[in-house]
Amino acid sequence: MARYIHLEPHLSVDELVGRYRGTKDPVERSRWHFLWLLARGLTARVIASMTGYSAYWIGQLAKRYNTHGPQGMQNRRHTSSYRTPPALCPALQEELRQILAEAVQRNDPWTGQDVATWMAERLGGLVTYQLGWRYLVRLKHSLQAPRPRHTQADAEQQTAFKSRRGNSLVPSSA
Repeated sequence: MARYIHLEPHLSVDELVGRYRGTKDPVERSRWHFLWLLARGLTARVIASMTGYSAYWIGQLAKRYNTHGPQGMQNRRHTSSYRTPPALCPALQEELRQILAEAVQRNDPWTGQDVATWMAERLGGLVTYQLGWRYLVRLKHSLQAPRPRHTQADAEQQTAFKSRRGNSLVPSSA
């Protein structure tokens, strides 16, 4: 025999339909849809077969609705204020920015692994090269190196070509 999930009477069936049809967030819309169908007397298994979600998850949403009311159905990914703290404090970020600027002056390329090694020395732990690369990107550092020259490039032909074009990079409109 199928078990029916009891919903606390926070909102009426008509109010659940209004929330389901009125929300713009697709995650919240699905949640209100599940609650509306539960309030109409359907079981979680029937709703799961209709929607493609698991009966367990529908039961968890009903439990959250019973505990927290309509506020529990909000998509918490949009309201979460937790962010992981940066690995480097602002002072160390500024120090890294200065070191990278000096490296550019010396024409010394830094990679994500180089930054990770520098960070590991300062922080006293292991740092992955991906985190080093993220700090290179965050500090808007890029490898400033001239394009490689072809091994068979002829400097005379290149200067002749440039002089014919008038040293203009903009194509002439004919």
